[in-house]
Amino acid sequence: MQLHWTSLLLLAYQSCGVVYGDLSTSPLYVYKGTFSGSLHRFLDEETVFGVFSVVFWTITLIPLLKYVFIVLGADDNGEGGTFALYSLLVRHAKFSLMPNQQAADEELSAYYRPGYSTEDTPILKALRNFLEKHRKSRTFLLLMVLFGASLVIGDGVLTPAMSVLSSFSGLQVHSSALTHGEVVLLSCIVLVCLFTLQHWGTRRVAFLFAPVVVLWLLLLAALGIYNIAVWNPRILRAISPYYVVRFFQRTGKDGWISLGGVLLSMTGTEAMYADLGHFTAASIRIAFVGLIYPCLVLQYMGQAAFLSKSPHCNIHFIFFESIPRPVFWPVLVIATLAAIVGSQAVISATFSIVRQCTALGCFPRVKIVHTSNRIHGQIYSPEINWILMLVCLGVTVGFRDTDLIGNAYGMACAGVMVVTTLLMALVMIFVWQQGFILAAMFLLAFGSVECVYLSAALMKVPQGGWLPLALSLVVVAVMYVWHYGTRRRHLFDVQNKVSLKWLHALGPSLGIVRVPGIGLIYSELATGVPAIFSHFVTNLPAFHQVLVFVCVKAVPIPHVRCYERHLIGRIGPREYRMYRCVIRHGYKDVPGDDNDFENDLVVRIAEFVHMEAAEAAANADDPRNSDASVEGRMAVVDRPFDLSRTGLLMRAPLPNPEDSIVVRAATAAATADSSKTETIQSLQTMYEAESPGFAMRRRIRFEIDDSTSESMDPAVKEELSALVEAKHAGVAYIMGHSYIKARKSSSIIKKIAIDVAYTFLQLQGPAVALNIPHISLIEVGMIYYV
Repeated sequence: MQLHWTSLLLLAYQSCGVVYGDLSTSPLYVYKGTFSGSLHRFLDEETVFGVFSVVFWTITLIPLLKYVFIVLGADDNGEGGTFALYSLLVRHAKFSLMPNQQAADEELSAYYRPGYSTEDTPILKALRNFLEKHRKSRTFLLLMVLFGASLVIGDGVLTPAMSVLSSFSGLQVHSSALTHGEVVLLSCIVLVCLFTLQHWGTRRVAFLFAPVVVLWLLLLAALGIYNIAVWNPRILRAISPYYVVRFFQRTGKDGWISLGGVLLSMTGTEAMYADLGHFTAASIRIAFVGLIYPCLVLQYMGQAAFLSKSPHCNIHFIFFESIPRPVFWPVLVIATLAAIVGSQAVISATFSIVRQCTALGCFPRVKIVHTSNRIHGQIYSPEINWILMLVCLGVTVGFRDTDLIGNAYGMACAGVMVVTTLLMALVMIFVWQQGFILAAMFLLAFGSVECVYLSAALMKVPQGGWLPLALSLVVVAVMYVWHYGTRRRHLFDVQNKVSLKWLHALGPSLGIVRVPGIGLIYSELATGVPAIFSHFVTNLPAFHQVLVFVCVKAVPIPHVRCYERHLIGRIGPREYRMYRCVIRHGYKDVPGDDNDFENDLVVRIAEFVHMEAAEAAANADDPRNSDASVEGRMAVVDRPFDLSRTGLLMRAPLPNPEDSIVVRAATAAATADSSKTETIQSLQTMYEAESPGFAMRRRIRFEIDDSTSESMDPAVKEELSALVEAKHAGVAYIMGHSYIKARKSSSIIKKIAIDVAYTFLQLQGPAVALNIPHISLIEVGMIYYV
């Protein structure tokens, strides 16, 4: 889709506040981190020129060439980030370890890249087969992706601590009475406020993000030009790579170790790719090339010009020392605001990463709250937010120094970039099908440079660099334990599926009383009847007239279009009144966001019944298709715009403006069926009072359309009548409360992972994540031995 140039420029402007908040605050601490070690002994003009030259070529090679011109082209249907690359590989090379995948998923319109060919060269085919057949190689790939995601989550801790503490440290330049401890305390107060206000969302102040960052960048450029003109115009010569060579010749090992500080000039670069889904590649490129890159270059050049003529200045406050005194306080205020904006962008990105990990079965279920009714991507997770705040405060108070935090920050930045480079090389081979030579050139050109930076960052592990490694190991362990437990539970379900022969032997009544109503049985199986169903039949004295096995699963694409989301099928003969509904979500979709699921499901089942009858009639003369209702056959069913196609009419009750929902609910409860106890009536009244939208949707009535009933097949009419009656009787949500236990013969490590870690991580039930109403929820416990 081609955007008009005005729309493109507007998106480029808006991206400054969301994408580049972190990268734009890097000048606060790059030179401080670079000269904080033994390189301080070489603080003369030639060394300063060399450091600037290294910084210049670093942001030219990695952010500009690698990300802007190459990596942004590897979008997954408009989305970017580590999981986007992994998703592309999973779909095009079958590297997935995700359970519950179906052949029907490959028919999704967004599944394959346009122009993708299934024909491989002999070498590519051999490599593909090797990776697909060897589970360890796929496990390694998953662990690498999880490690990259964990480093991004770690940025949600390090970025606020680093940016806010760096901005407030400027107060000590012209306020000598202010101690460092007071600066740390002030930073902690701001951080607490920042995390506490997350549940309100950013919708009320988001319009200020772009102006703040743009104003900050223009100030950086102006200050840079001023310092170049006033202090040392000869700094322009340092653009030449000659100064990079001279720098390493003079400084040797000290210069190599100082790359850990230069690395900070790239912090926030990954956000260009990770936030691709909110904008377009063209808009992000325009913003970087037209504004971000020149402003940052001018600022780094200006600081170097000032430092080359002021070798005795306080290197810990080099940015604030280079500010002319008349404009110091306005710049300090804008710097603080820019640091807060950059921190907010990273925190929001952390919430999104966690949601993606959860969707792909690689992170425990957490509560996701939408903070904006208009912007779908603005989310908030209470559990993640408070964990981030506590760890961030611990880092700020524990380290108290931006040098130590910077060492940790650089390690996280280098690690993410190396992971992206490795995944990008695989994408070039398997998705773009460009061959090994191009992928090898990319890997050699950028991977070698990033490994040099990573090696320099590893040298600072004892001085704070251990923190992102420790955080990443903890997060990866949590992710992998959850992924492993989920896969083992799914394998148990697959191996213990209920036999269709057993189901048929029970007969249409299933051997129990069938009562009016619709029972939605949630399971993680997309095919077959789960073992927990036999557990239900054994433990429940009666079951509903209509049963629907619902499977909510993730597919490795960002978004599933609404008309492709639902697969509807039948289980057993028609008189069993048993159906299957598979709801597919992308890794950036939010399961349970359908506010009218019950009514939509009824309409889709009715549409499926008509489709099935039409197919049976069309194939009536072909003996090979005499049975149109075969177990396992499913169809993509969208809710039709014209409801008359389903043979149903929907009657919505008119709300009474003079009557409150509490009074209406109480009246409905008072006139309810006498079989309901007073406790149930009271609970339902309270729930409907708290959820008026839910109560209104439940009072929607379906009827058989008289205008089409005469021409309708009698069997179809009978089935639709049973469906309508069941809907009017009520809908119940039935879930298994699973207890996962390791077998007695399992190893100690497996017992700890399953019995302790996985059990603790599944404290958040699936009902909350799927937005299931508690008043209609039935849970039956079951033990899984894996």
